[in-house]
Amino acid sequence: MKLSLLTLSAFSLFAIGTFNACTTPAEKVENAETKVAEANKDLDKANEEYTADIEKYRVENAAKVAANDKALAEFKIRIASEKKETREAYLKKIAELEKKDSDLKKRLADYKATGKDNWQIFKTEFSHDMDELGKAFKDLTVNNVKD
Repeated sequence: MKLSLLTLSAFSLFAIGTFNACTTPAEKVENAETKVAEANKDLDKANEEYTADIEKYRVENAAKVAANDKALAEFKIRIASEKKETREAYLKKIAELEKKDSDLKKRLADYKATGKDNWQIFKTEFSHDMDELGKAFKDLTVNNVKD
């Protein structure tokens, strides 16, 4: 009797545990839909942040480009009174820098969002190029002060 009662109790516990652990197909679908909705929200948020980062970077660099343009315009005015040979040499350097500046503006304007990894690579390379261009502008004006 004890054995059959013990067996019946064990079987009952096993049956109850198995029954409670099972989810219906409808519950599985509902859980999957919830997870998909949450994943979509996370993806939308990440895409918004990514797009905002691109726009912020464009605005920041537009300010740098404007500063470079202003420095070039001021430098052109300052070299107007230089000797012809010196002025022509400066104008040649300025033309090269303006070309690089224009190329950088175009690169930034033409950038298409192709993923965060590509964006980080682009941003690193572009920042390096902008820094180098800024140094070239400064070096050009420093050389003028020394003359």
